[in-house]
Amino acid sequence: MPPTAPRPAEPGRRPLDPTGPAVDPTGHEPAAADLARAAARAAADRLAPPAPVGLGDVVPAPERVEPDPAADFTLPADAAVRVSPDPAARDVAEQLADLLRPATGYPLPVTDAAPAAEGLALQLSAAPGETPGTVAAGVGLGPVAGPATPGPVAALGAEGYRLDVTPDAVRITAATPAGLLHGVQTLRQLLPPAIESPAPVAARWAVPGGVIVDRPRFPYRGAMLDVARHFFGVADVLRVIDHLARYKLNHLHLHLTDDQGWRIAVDGWPGLAAVGGATQVGGGPGGAYTRADYRRIVSYAARRHVTVVPEIDLPGHTNAALTAYPQLAPDGVAPPPYTGTEVGFSYLDPDDERTYAFVADVLGEVAALTPGPWLHIGGDEAFKVPADAYARFVERAQGIVAGTGKTVVGWHQIAPAGHADGRVLQWWGTTGDDPATAEAVRRGARVILSPGNHAYLDMKYAPDTPIGHDWAGLVDVERAYGWDPGTHLAGVPADAVLGVEAPLWTESVTSLAEIEFMLLPRLPALAELGWSPRRTHDWASFRRRLAGHGPRWHTAGITFHPAPEIPWPTTGPTGLPSPRPASQPTAPTADLP
Repeated sequence: MPPTAPRPAEPGRRPLDPTGPAVDPTGHEPAAADLARAAARAAADRLAPPAPVGLGDVVPAPERVEPDPAADFTLPADAAVRVSPDPAARDVAEQLADLLRPATGYPLPVTDAAPAAEGLALQLSAAPGETPGTVAAGVGLGPVAGPATPGPVAALGAEGYRLDVTPDAVRITAATPAGLLHGVQTLRQLLPPAIESPAPVAARWAVPGGVIVDRPRFPYRGAMLDVARHFFGVADVLRVIDHLARYKLNHLHLHLTDDQGWRIAVDGWPGLAAVGGATQVGGGPGGAYTRADYRRIVSYAARRHVTVVPEIDLPGHTNAALTAYPQLAPDGVAPPPYTGTEVGFSYLDPDDERTYAFVADVLGEVAALTPGPWLHIGGDEAFKVPADAYARFVERAQGIVAGTGKTVVGWHQIAPAGHADGRVLQWWGTTGDDPATAEAVRRGARVILSPGNHAYLDMKYAPDTPIGHDWAGLVDVERAYGWDPGTHLAGVPADAVLGVEAPLWTESVTSLAEIEFMLLPRLPALAELGWSPRRTHDWASFRRRLAGHGPRWHTAGITFHPAPEIPWPTTGPTGLPSPRPASQPTAPTADLP
């Protein structure tokens, strides 16, 4: 979109001309020192080069971008973050200040005050008669008509925001704290890459001028981390949550149980964690989250407006549970711990009532620990369970989930079972044609799309990628980006698609560095599919915008794959080294090739 002409000064704002009279919103004459500072700042801004980042360089692509090259903002050392007096909004303001303080070295105090005409401002706003912060998901998801004009932002829904950058101020306005935080993540990307530095950097902290009006295409945008095949501690999971929040993903699906390990403590069944959690692929020590650990993960995610979706995989993928409690096995015999990677051989006895008491206890405890609305029951690859017994099991499990007050999610193999109100199928096929899932949608199911040949982040980038699989094909960044969730699955209309999710299975992934290597740079591609309007989808634009994130990740110490199809810069804007196209590394590393 072409840049607009410089806007006139708004009421209550000092004119952009430093020779003109400054205006105080209260009508009082400003002090001479204030006049001098304003004149000096305006003169410096006029002499400064343009901001190094363009207003349209954001990932995921915003819905509407209106650049104003004459309105760049430079963050001054004495800036404060002003926020409307609401506890949830103040928490977002504190997160903004925490993001900016390390690299800038500025104190950036957070002030509970009406946003002023200068500095950084966060404001909850709603239409007349509405309470800020309570807009329901899905409100106002039609197109934004006309130019980006001031006014209530409730029409942008539960996660939308408006960001205004003028020479004097950066203002983020949203109807909810989640929207404010998404605006904060956009502002973070509009600052120079050095903003990711953990130590102070001497830099001009410029933000490009103009207006962004933004909201997501789909309400569910997530990633899955398999902590069952290899166990990852709390700190690693929190780091993954930070990556999700950076790109406006709002769900973290934790695959908590499988044949190789049971990763969450259940008070009524203590052997699940103590025995079932004591190993992993390859025979390592495994591990499990205590209730306190899980609460910490959920709380950390919630502060970043990420919803945790726990998965207890049933009735298959249960060898770890059967090792701990053999009475749940069809033959009543405890299998040995499993450290391989085969699937489909284990299952709970679907004809024993003790199985359903176990399922009710486990799902009840996990539901009680999880504030989000979803409870995932797995349901895939139960190859040894007869079809009729499998359908009965799924239908009873769906009823148990409903009894906890949660909405059931399952892999698309649960589609033939009887419908439950609100149920969600997570589709991981590779052909785009699944009549059983399409029929379940006609009966009222919704779908989360995770096509294995586009969204599975455990697939190799290329044949020589040192870790990962290729059963669904090779998934480079262009392939991860090159599909449309709204039309991908035959017989499933766009309004039945709840959103997208990028799973990372960890049979071959053993460390945080390897997690990051497989997530980045593909995760932002999936994030853009879930967030951005389809009309913005453009591979050439995306690869250019994504390239600018390499220096950010390097500065932050984040491991990533230097995908050769991305035109990474050879030097960063601050002189820091940044990634460049190269041959595949022999192993994941935080160092550049």
